[in-house]
Amino acid sequence: MKAFLLAAGQGTRLRPLTDKTPKCLLPVRGVPMLQIWLEALNCFGINEVLINVHTHADMVRDFVRSHPYSDRVRVVEEQELLGSAGTLLANRAWVESEDCFWVFYADVLHQVDLSGMMRLHRERRPVATIGSYRVPDPWRCGVLTIANDGKVIDFIEKPSRPASDHVFAGLLIGTRQLLDVIPRKQPADLGFDVLPLLSGKMIAYPISSYLLDIGTVENYELAQTTWMPAGKQ
Repeated sequence: MKAFLLAAGQGTRLRPLTDKTPKCLLPVRGVPMLQIWLEALNCFGINEVLINVHTHADMVRDFVRSHPYSDRVRVVEEQELLGSAGTLLANRAWVESEDCFWVFYADVLHQVDLSGMMRLHRERRPVATIGSYRVPDPWRCGVLTIANDGKVIDFIEKPSRPASDHVFAGLLIGTRQLLDVIPRKQPADLGFDVLPLLSGKMIAYPISSYLLDIGTVENYELAQTTWMPAGKQ
């Protein structure tokens, strides 16, 4: 099973922490987030990972090179940011032979049952299955309107008047049909440019377990007191 781990963001909201360290290598309770991710993916049988990088690319390469799972990881540097969807399109050949593949945002810290999410996807066979969770401030996120059967009937990125408090969790299972609708522009974003086009063709996987978007200094500090490694909950 293959997974994109999107890590090319510049981490501007995490400055000054990201001035000299890429966001994916910031430690949570002493462990770099990228290490947390690679160990979690290994536990769920995801054994081929493509990480896109931009700022501090050499630091990420050095970390991966020294990691026990280095032979399973491909690091792709983007001289110019392609956007979350643009990265998928640029590396389409890597997943062309797969019936489905994972897409993860590397700044999301979680304890989601990925096996359960994949089971749902294989049972329903949508164009995409996206993780969803509920937040008190949905206008900051990609907002989902979900039908009773779990189908996502509407998706709007950062709406001024959200229709619900269900938002995209940064975890996604995609297919070739998803790749087909990515616009040929740069940058191209999943939330703004792709997922709205798939309304009615996606299903939501509800998440109630721990999930935290570490996009701000406040959430990064929160993670230091709330994150509990697997097996220590």
